[in-house]
Amino acid sequence: MAIILDWKIRATQAQCELKGEAFTDGQEFYTCIFDDPESDGFIRRDYAIESWEKVQSEIDPPPFSFWKSTYKAPVVETDKKKIDENSVEGMLRRFTEEDDPKTENARYILALMLERKKKLIPTDVQEAESRKLLFYEHEESGEVFIVGDPGLKLDEIETVQMEVAELLAAEECDASGEEGEPAEKEGDDAPSDDEAEGETEG
Repeated sequence: MAIILDWKIRATQAQCELKGEAFTDGQEFYTCIFDDPESDGFIRRDYAIESWEKVQSEIDPPPFSFWKSTYKAPVVETDKKKIDENSVEGMLRRFTEEDDPKTENARYILALMLERKKKLIPTDVQEAESRKLLFYEHEESGEVFIVGDPGLKLDEIETVQMEVAELLAAEECDASGEEGEPAEKEGDDAPSDDEAEGETEG
């Protein structure tokens, strides 16, 4: 498998790849992540339960990762512009969109923070050529986030946690136009060293 260069967030098409039928609220289905032969990344395909049972043994090559999901019909279409760019989720989305290798460690810590908040649900862990890949599903939208585990050491984890907390505090201050400390720091939800180490060793 090629080294993954495409980390973009993958949204559900809300329909079965095989039959093209739209999913209904509460319907279970399979989310499948395949190597994309046309890029250096992955492609997402969703299958209704009965469709997946028919095609699972016939698909070649098989999916790199797959898991059972439950479709949640959006009450209102998610407007990504309404997500506060200075929040933990907003920063993770922005860093993922920018895809700067320098933010890989921060993305890992931000994902752990959202997992702790139960905003991101861990669904799978897979080994790639050069790193461990963590697969998350957004609790509300069903979007798939793929985060590389940089294999941070304990002292590195603490340093990155501090950098992320400072970034969140600084951006929140800039956004509010106020000097000094914000009333509530999302950085305080950073995982402890033991929690982050557990993820790295998992």
